[in-house]
Amino acid sequence: MDLSTLSVTQLRDLQQQIPAEIKRREAVEKVNVLNEVRAFAKSRGYAIEDLLGKDAKIKASSGNKVKAKYRHPENPELEWTGRGRKPKWVESWLASGATLDNLLI
Repeated sequence: MDLSTLSVTQLRDLQQQIPAEIKRREAVEKVNVLNEVRAFAKSRGYAIEDLLGKDAKIKASSGNKVKAKYRHPENPELEWTGRGRKPKWVESWLASGATLDNLLI
């Protein structure tokens, strides 16, 4: 592709599309490599999990969701894990003179 023939608008459009396309292709490539490694291990009579050990499981998604530790007594949809910045509803609860102990689940 000869970039010198493209207009500035076309170049900007292309610039917007490139990061998403790179991310998509990397994801496809990772899956392909993983399948190749699985096939290789299987051809030798092993599963990847056997080779990596019990602690090194291959996961589709990373991380576990943390359970909520605090809940608003009047609106059960408002929850907080107790990690990170306090939500505004917790801040207003504390500003009213109440304690976090009243919000424990």
